[in-house]
Amino acid sequence: MKPDYLIVGSGLSALVFGALMSNGKTVQILEAHEHPGGFGHTFTMAKKYTFNAQFHYVWDCGEGQTVNRVLKKLGLDREVTFERYDPDGFDHMRMPGYALDIPSEAEELIQRLSRLFPAYSDRIRQFVNDVEKTSAGLKILAPPVKPIELLQHPGEVVCTVQYLNSTLQDVFNKFQLPQAAQTLLALQWPDFLLPPNQLSFYAWVALFKGYQAGAFYPTQHFEHVINSLVKVIESNGGQVLLNHEVTNFRLTDRTVTGVEAMDLTTHQTHEFRGDMVICNIDPKKAAKMIGESNFSKTVRRKLNYEYSASNYMAYCVVKDLDLRNYGFGEWNLFHTGHQDLNEAFAQMYEHNDFSNPSFAITTPTLLTQASRDCPEDSQIVEFLTVANYNYFKQLRQSNRKAYNQKKQEIFDSILDVVEKEYVPNFRKHLVFHITGSPTTNERFCWCPNGNSYGSSLTPRNMGLGRLNHETSLNHFYFCNASSGYPGFAPTFWTGALLYQRLSGDVLLGNS
Repeated sequence: MKPDYLIVGSGLSALVFGALMSNGKTVQILEAHEHPGGFGHTFTMAKKYTFNAQFHYVWDCGEGQTVNRVLKKLGLDREVTFERYDPDGFDHMRMPGYALDIPSEAEELIQRLSRLFPAYSDRIRQFVNDVEKTSAGLKILAPPVKPIELLQHPGEVVCTVQYLNSTLQDVFNKFQLPQAAQTLLALQWPDFLLPPNQLSFYAWVALFKGYQAGAFYPTQHFEHVINSLVKVIESNGGQVLLNHEVTNFRLTDRTVTGVEAMDLTTHQTHEFRGDMVICNIDPKKAAKMIGESNFSKTVRRKLNYEYSASNYMAYCVVKDLDLRNYGFGEWNLFHTGHQDLNEAFAQMYEHNDFSNPSFAITTPTLLTQASRDCPEDSQIVEFLTVANYNYFKQLRQSNRKAYNQKKQEIFDSILDVVEKEYVPNFRKHLVFHITGSPTTNERFCWCPNGNSYGSSLTPRNMGLGRLNHETSLNHFYFCNASSGYPGFAPTFWTGALLYQRLSGDVLLGNS
């Protein structure tokens, strides 16, 4: 069969696009991995512990928001539901001498910070007000842009535009916030894998305000979300072919007509054609396969992005231990031993020194009671921090023992902090753990350089020159984190936006 839409890769934006398009069009998806979902895929270890590859918590899932609109359109809104994190403190920020729980209400955030830093209360209020205005402005400026809204909200638009090239650190400096306040506000940096002096202020605002509007976790875990989208595609006559690695694109007269893909189970190569080809794999990787000279200068310029940093993950199971008794619950905990996150990042990412780690702790078992991810006497806890791909790749290639030792060293360093600050004797309850490095990301999520977010979330990559779905080739469109935005809700938006543009069916507003 020659489908209307041949989709290369089954990441979340591709599944959203494919599910939406499958109602009325034929869709075929090729996926190199044995699981669909990209970073959203789920894996099971020891036959009883279920982990998600990279997702921890998500946003834009409330009534009328992007994810909800897509699910309603697909008839999945009652089947795929979400549990909300504690709005009084969805992120618990912890550092020496300070603790701050981030609330959903902006005014409450101002009050909590002002109690910690009374001499700076005016500056804190001014900073938070600009965050509010920038958040509103980003929604107005998000495609599809409506000129009337630009005229109705000039203050928000002007405030937003002034920060186009700003890092989060630039804005902290503008308002002269005290160092400890900066660190508490930016402590969810593992969500970006960038420190304040490199992170786009836009990226920080979008995520911070997104979570304030509602941080969520799927009632039936992420596997159910992915499987539900696949089910829609297949029930409409579409196909999701796993273990099919695309090895080449077919190009005739600036028109992409199909691909060659190897079946990784039989090692046979087959040709697949489609009226339109949607590229969910990394755009830079795809462009190299096609030949970069075939793209316009504008697209080539946009393809010249840096990859995001990569990460280290530890997936753990504890037994006969209730983490709720130790300050864990319907929230994440972010810890740093450093006052300055720019220094903390440099120490870990540039110097590969994890002796004083900054990291995130998430407890998925405590986020939903509807579906177990481990046996009743156990709980899952995961740790996340930044890691340098080149360092780990070189270690893995040259000395596998040293590679494994480094992963263990980081794990021990994190557990030392956990036992000292949060859960005494944590190790005694640890019954299973597996660690992942940047090279693990590359092997299991097929992401170049082990990148976690496609292109790096710096001002340069988040500005007007950011890549979108347009490729300058006929019948060929990009649809992934680097040509949209990374994360659960933004990839829903990316897939839905491309569907809207190609179908003419208006699904998104400026939510």
